[in-house]
Amino acid sequence: MRFSKSNDVLGTMNRGDAAESSLCTLCRADCKGKCETWLSSMVGRKLLYPRSFGLVTAGANNTTHVGVSYNSLRIQGYAYGAQGMAPGLTNSQDDCIFPNVSLETEFGKKIKTKVRMPLMTGALGSTFIAEKYWDAFAIGGALVGIPVVIGENVVGIDRKSEIVFAGGGKRGKIVSAPELDRRIETYMRYHDGYGAIIVQLNVEDTRNGVAEYVADKYGDKCIIELKWGQGAKNIGGEIQVRSLDYAMFLKERGYVVDPDPSIPEVQKGFEQGAIKSFARHSRLGATQFNSVEKVREDFMNSVDYLRDIGFGRVTLKTGSYGMEELAMAIKFSTDAELDLLTIDGSGGGTGMSPWNMMQSWGVPSINLHSKAYEYAHMIAAKGKKVVDMSFAGGFALEDHIFKALALGAPYAKMVCMGRAIMIPGFLGANIEGSIYPERREHVNGNWNELPKTVLEVGKTADEIFAAYHDVEKKLGRDEMKKIPYGAIGFYTLADKLACGVQQLMAGARKFSLSQITRNDIFSGNRETARETGIPHVSDVNDESARKILNS
Repeated sequence: MRFSKSNDVLGTMNRGDAAESSLCTLCRADCKGKCETWLSSMVGRKLLYPRSFGLVTAGANNTTHVGVSYNSLRIQGYAYGAQGMAPGLTNSQDDCIFPNVSLETEFGKKIKTKVRMPLMTGALGSTFIAEKYWDAFAIGGALVGIPVVIGENVVGIDRKSEIVFAGGGKRGKIVSAPELDRRIETYMRYHDGYGAIIVQLNVEDTRNGVAEYVADKYGDKCIIELKWGQGAKNIGGEIQVRSLDYAMFLKERGYVVDPDPSIPEVQKGFEQGAIKSFARHSRLGATQFNSVEKVREDFMNSVDYLRDIGFGRVTLKTGSYGMEELAMAIKFSTDAELDLLTIDGSGGGTGMSPWNMMQSWGVPSINLHSKAYEYAHMIAAKGKKVVDMSFAGGFALEDHIFKALALGAPYAKMVCMGRAIMIPGFLGANIEGSIYPERREHVNGNWNELPKTVLEVGKTADEIFAAYHDVEKKLGRDEMKKIPYGAIGFYTLADKLACGVQQLMAGARKFSLSQITRNDIFSGNRETARETGIPHVSDVNDESARKILNS
């Protein structure tokens, strides 16, 4: 593993075991620090560098790579040249500086969606974490200028939503959906033309009429996303509820609830304390089909229907299924001219999944993404324009972004982060609730006072968040008063990631994202080279080197 529990160079520490992403395997909303992502949400790009400058020297400890993972890829550097300079700039040494690296990208077939940096959120759906910290995620994402995804089941679990099923049918019509409205409108309030709000559909959402409701009320302001799966589990989404009444409500809404709250013995067990919670599950999709041809036909019909009701942009999210499903996702999305395909590999995170399923199910991200490139390349060789892609599954740091874009180049346009960019939302709420106790409940803060780990950075918001004044300049002082601290933390973390990617790109002499290629990375061991098709570090440019020596 690249990541141990502590990093003396950065002065960071994981509360729990470190995952492949560098995050703790269990990330808590009340955490007092201080993993790299947590601290970056306050100090921003300062955490790109070793601490205690002037007193220390620092050396890398990640030069030996074992196993196949994104951490076994390394980034290529070059000693001459520069590619992709923006118009008006030259290849002079005065212009070829890392702040001049452009991180803007876009995705889409007919309608291009502009994005300020190659990042999007994971699907933030019906988990209570997503609901409680939505303002931070949505406002932060809108200010940064990246897509934010509203995940599955938001309407279905909302007790205030009204859904009418006429004549006992399974297809509903939404009369009101206050929580979905809140999420869309919070993002749109700060949307300035970059990024987008994406609304995801699963089986229950389709039955409840979510697509029709969004199309009627918001038109083409939203992107609609079909969902096949995710990288953390191979069954539908889950949440846990601790109320028998709420469990009954969810069962009546049509969900699978375990244990079944309508069974008298279960009710008695809950009353006596033996059963303390219920798990709400979604349904598996496409169970009625037993052939690729049938799945394709249904998929194409679904896309056509979504376009007919008014969506100009349609995307697909798929999980870490096997190679057949991966090929289907890429081929069907390309043929249907979808705007984006997000491919989520195992190692991805979740708000709630069966733990051992998450540990042992599915294709690891690096294998899945390597095959995605291979399959996309096969389609492109036939002269077709392959669907734009976003890679997901265990990403948290700037080198992850660069490596994923390079591994999937030129088809991968963005990287999707889930758990990592939720951390500043938690942290900001805890800081805001500590400084202003009267806001604590409203922002869902978990602390009564600022801990030592935060006081080491500062006591007030403008001391704590390195990007505070950048956000204030963007919004103005009056509007700044309305911004949750979690959104400021989100912006601060994104600024650190952006700066880190710019530095890596400048070292690779690539000054725009479109210039990144698979030649900009190499494999740290032979096994990774074999699995990814990315040559081993000792083989890259070896032939060119020999020509120099023999010249």
